[in-house]
Amino acid sequence: MTVVADKIVGFIERSSWIREMFEAGNRLRAQIGADKVFDFTLGNPDLEPPAAFKTVLKELAADETPGLHGYPSNAGIPEARSAVAGFLKAEFGLGFTAEDVIMTVGAGGGLNVALKTILNPGDEVIAPSPYFVEYNFYVDNHGGVLKLAETNPDFTLNLANIEAAATARTRAVLINSPNNPTGVVYPEKNIQDLSALLDRIAARVGRPVYLISDEPYRKLVYDGVAVPSVFAHREHVICVTSYSKDLSLPGERIGFLAVHPEVADKETLLSGLIMSNRILGYVNAPILMQRAVARLQGVSVDARIYQRRRDLFVSGLRDAGYELTMPQGAFYLFPKAPIADDVRFTREMQSENILVVPGRGFGKPGYFRLIFCIQERVIEKALPGFKRVREKLA
Repeated sequence: MTVVADKIVGFIERSSWIREMFEAGNRLRAQIGADKVFDFTLGNPDLEPPAAFKTVLKELAADETPGLHGYPSNAGIPEARSAVAGFLKAEFGLGFTAEDVIMTVGAGGGLNVALKTILNPGDEVIAPSPYFVEYNFYVDNHGGVLKLAETNPDFTLNLANIEAAATARTRAVLINSPNNPTGVVYPEKNIQDLSALLDRIAARVGRPVYLISDEPYRKLVYDGVAVPSVFAHREHVICVTSYSKDLSLPGERIGFLAVHPEVADKETLLSGLIMSNRILGYVNAPILMQRAVARLQGVSVDARIYQRRRDLFVSGLRDAGYELTMPQGAFYLFPKAPIADDVRFTREMQSENILVVPGRGFGKPGYFRLIFCIQERVIEKALPGFKRVREKLA
């Protein structure tokens, strides 16, 4: 007899690869010491928040104005929503106002709010694959069904596959750019063509089909790459992001959700989003962090540090014989494993005390994911091990 729901047991099993790597890392650290383990599994940014954040936080903590820590509106405090809207207006050239923005408990909270608001039981959400594994659980949380659409060999969007996955129950397409796990930024033409496709699907099914864009890595891009605007080509758009990566604040759980200023029936949509933010138990995003980010629009960690690490890692892996697409953003690499069995490869890597996540955990067997939000000396020390395993399996 199980003490938890059967569905949760199944979820635990489906997410077992990341859990297995975590447990393997703990065993290795206990056996040989943390300094001898090269853990490339968890996307936890290691850069400290910018100095401006710490200055702002100290000022806010010292503010003794009464009522600062009471309940705000479920949508967030006006100063945060207005600051975000102003930043979006400047960035995208559209008429964003505070009403178009809802402060959320990170991007994960924002995605759950969006999905809760738009999904009826049995509605389908299409996601390009490889994809962030949590999408399975977020969609299921709200009675939806996640359907996957394989990307092109270079991990850009394959519009034919997305169209083939669409049915009368399609309610949204969920994209993540820069992408976790590949680091790919979907090009402008991809976004333009996807927007046109969603308009055709919406006309066919007789109801709006939303483009939901998950963008926590938007400010972490390299080589002069720009992330195209999802707002530029259609109006049924919900964009979700967080300050977890660009301000290195993952534990503070602060982000926002923005809707296109000209989306149809906006008042009803926003009312639903605000209600969902409340009834999912978030109530409101952390109010101290709302006040902080209101004063930090446009501030970010130094992405050049991540780019330097990316270049070091990519060069070393290619020298060792690995095939991989150069990531344009985020802080992940997604190389092809030297053998088809990515699980066996992952276990071989553990013989070198190197921890990686098999690609099947992201819907793409035969690959593996690495982080590069880690100190350069760790990358440098691990590279000989990558080469030895590659030669062993060749």
